Amino acid sequence: MDIKGKTIAITGSTGGIGIPLCKELLKRGANLILVDRNKSKSLNLRELLLKEFINAEITHVTADMADINSVKKATDELINLEPDFFIHNAGAYSIPRFITENGYDNVFHINFVAPYYMIKKLAPMIKEKGGRIIATGSIAHRYSKSDIKDFDFRTYKKASLVYGNAKRFLMFSLYELFKNDSEMLSIVHPGITFTGITNHYPKLIYFLIKYPMKIIFMKPKKACLTTVEGIYNSTPYSYWIGPKIFDIWGKPKLSKIKTDNNEVIEIFNKAEEIYNAEN
Repeated sequence: MDIKGKTIAITGSTGGIGIPLCKELLKRGANLILVDRNKSKSLNLRELLLKEFINAEITHVTADMADINSVKKATDELINLEPDFFIHNAGAYSIPRFITENGYDNVFHINFVAPYYMIKKLAPMIKEKGGRIIATGSIAHRYSKSDIKDFDFRTYKKASLVYGNAKRFLMFSLYELFKNDSEMLSIVHPGITFTGITNHYPKLIYFLIKYPMKIIFMKPKKACLTTVEGIYNSTPYSYWIGPKIFDIWGKPKLSKIKTDNNEVIEIFNKAEEIYNAEN
């Protein structure tokens, strides 16, 4: 698949693997829509990228993934802009917790409610254009099983469990949503790389692990190649694309993950209930 001239919308373009991901896509001739919460930061990135890729078309859409009204407005803008591909790269791990305006834990909202809404709304248009949805999963989805009685994990305190649950919801619900359209979906994960998401550690621990992590784990420039791979290859039900060695290092590889059919159906039904309440 040649993506030269194709338009790719990316959430979270200014953080984590976002910037090297943008550069990699621009090298391949794509045009970009930067979908970010911080408009100023996003526009600064746009100017930086245009200095290197002077002929690229790069636009910005503001979306605060913790604010459903912002998400809805951004989704409407994206539909008008008609991207060929949608990459959900944004995420939040250990951040101050609160209940969003529409009644969900904010970590759950950022990592699941918002992207699921955007993806389902954009899917018909992207299908018509022959494009693909690329959603970033995480190995953290293995840390816990979903709890339908506390589906957004608002009573849970451990960041890895809260984040992992939201990623589990996103991955499993999308498998089911695209069950009959699996060519449209690619679930990817970059493994472990040193990004701002590691800033949640206490200062002393962060100081101690900062440089070893930079040496041991893949740099964002290489980690982003898994997401790029997702543009060219879809993932069958219960498969994802990630680093081939222990899901941490190496070139992108398609591999199967463990899912439970009953849990997947429960998650999907809850996902649809949440979507319908916002639609």
